[in-house]
Amino acid sequence: MIIRMMGEGQFDVKNVDQDLLQKYDNQVEDAVNAGNEEAARTALSALHDYVTANGQPVADDYLGSSDVVIPFVDATLAEIAELLTGEGFIPDPA
Repeated sequence: MIIRMMGEGQFDVKNVDQDLLQKYDNQVEDAVNAGNEEAARTALSALHDYVTANGQPVADDYLGSSDVVIPFVDATLAEIAELLTGEGFIPDPA
């Protein structure tokens, strides 16, 4: 799965701990659903840090699309909510 971190580039997360990735994603979704902007930004920052630290950066010349787009860490609650699906940013595993 390729994740685009707005302002950071694309990261391949196929080799990261998917349960932990999903945990961070769920924290963002829960905070947005609760309407808690501070908690949403904190959770988004944790998700961002996990993806950028553990995902593999995708080459700049890669022309494929991203599977997931995650907003800037300083995004507003409305901007975060706009990019969420019914399963957070990252689809729940089947």
